[in-house]
Amino acid sequence: MKASELFVRCLETEGIEYVFGVPGEENADIMMALEDSESIRFILTRHEQGAAFMAEVYGRLTGNPAVCLGTLGPGATNLITGVADSNMDRSPMLVLTGQADSRRQHKESHQHMNVVEMFTPVTKWAHAILHPDNIPEVIRKAVRLSRTEKPGACHIELAEDLAKHDTDAMPMVPRRFRRPGPDDKIVDRAFDMLAGSRRPIIVAGNGTIRKRASQQLRRFCEATGIGAASTFMAKGCVDVDAPYSLFTIGLQAKDLVSCAVDASDLVITIGYDMVEYHPRLWNPDGSKQIIHIDFLPAEIDQFYHPEIELVGDVAHALWMLNERVARGGDRLDFDLSQQASVREDMRAELAIHADDRTEGTIRPQKALWDVRSVMGPDDIVLSDVGAHKMWIARHYHCHEPNTCLIPNGFCSMGFALPGAVAAHLVHPDRRVLAICGDAGFLMNVQEMETARRLDANLVAMVWEDHAYGLIAWKQQNEFGRHTDLSFGNPDWLKLADAFGWNGYRCDRSVDLADTLREAFDTPGPSLLAMPVDYRENTKLTERLGNIACPI
Repeated sequence: MKASELFVRCLETEGIEYVFGVPGEENADIMMALEDSESIRFILTRHEQGAAFMAEVYGRLTGNPAVCLGTLGPGATNLITGVADSNMDRSPMLVLTGQADSRRQHKESHQHMNVVEMFTPVTKWAHAILHPDNIPEVIRKAVRLSRTEKPGACHIELAEDLAKHDTDAMPMVPRRFRRPGPDDKIVDRAFDMLAGSRRPIIVAGNGTIRKRASQQLRRFCEATGIGAASTFMAKGCVDVDAPYSLFTIGLQAKDLVSCAVDASDLVITIGYDMVEYHPRLWNPDGSKQIIHIDFLPAEIDQFYHPEIELVGDVAHALWMLNERVARGGDRLDFDLSQQASVREDMRAELAIHADDRTEGTIRPQKALWDVRSVMGPDDIVLSDVGAHKMWIARHYHCHEPNTCLIPNGFCSMGFALPGAVAAHLVHPDRRVLAICGDAGFLMNVQEMETARRLDANLVAMVWEDHAYGLIAWKQQNEFGRHTDLSFGNPDWLKLADAFGWNGYRCDRSVDLADTLREAFDTPGPSLLAMPVDYRENTKLTERLGNIACPI
């Protein structure tokens, strides 16, 4: 068979379901082979960055990689932002790029550049196919590495001429392995440290929403009562309605939940990625006792120097701790009253603007209260990057893992709209809502056509403020003023109509929930524009600045 056909056969053997991308002449043979595949669906996107974000969200929701595809040169460079986002946010992904004929790669040549070298810093592994017979090994390695904790992106390059070569090689059958867990002695030490504490707290990170970890985390919290504060990307690791849920931590300012961390005498970090929330913000003098539970050893950092590390499968490590809690729970004597107080204070904070009646603009708090009331426990919210992301992080909370997707490692704008398309493909039976700023939405606005072509049932809610609001917020906080960050916007209803979407505009807070329900109940993709009152940004900064934690 041809190398391109073998390549697709290998993807089929690995269980790959989707390839998202924009093809070019250098991967034409791959496209012909994909067309003949009975198990892989190719989704034509309008930009390679959109393809990468779609593959990223597929990976985050399923734990398995999808493929994003681009041709050589500009096709490859267009992929790289979404690939970097996927890699830093721990989503498995395969990246496939074409390349110039191998007979012209040694010299100045049309669109030729060293793509593998370009992708190396933003992937777990990047490699060019050098011989058709190597394809099964390369794909098997790339898929395994992309799934192995911590997950990420792997890049494969296939030159135009190599794709046409014949080969007798056959796909390799995937064989899974079990991740190792920590040994008994170190888990015993961790339990002893836990038993010696009075005010332990959990900081749950991205790793707690993967690989059965959430189930074991909930069991641990229910048995001990210890409160869990999640990072932005760990939302839903524990049910927001559980008495041990301490909502979210991660703003670059002291919040109510930070008080619980301040009062703790032991911080148990679980699946924690410090790219989300650096420990200098919650352990500024390096004095906290820390138990680190993660798939990998702790990053070396002066503010993060754990006394004990349980390295291995997070779910298994928590299971081992849970077994010790079940046998020796009488040794645990905690004072968690301050955590309970923080939870009640935060619950009151979230409800302050639930009954807002404003016109012209809508407060972020009210918008998210209404979104939560409309969305079911398993429905999916995707946040783009901007000022709205901070409000979603603080005010939108979840019942289940992977029901609020926030890019918070690489933090790329333009994520939510293409990501919502992928979320619809994975879970067509769920409501899917992309919340975007007007800046981020327009960065990948072309994927509105993809959503329409796929007849995707999703809603994109655009918070309109005519500016790069998050940058203005941060400049204002640091300098007391901000540079000119304003811009114009299209007529959103006309834009929706031009792409064949349903269009809605809501500028009365009392109408927002009903308008959102109508958008979901109308078949096909819908755009809902909402003028947001970002005067609340400064008010929140002042509010957080005045928080005094009880001693």
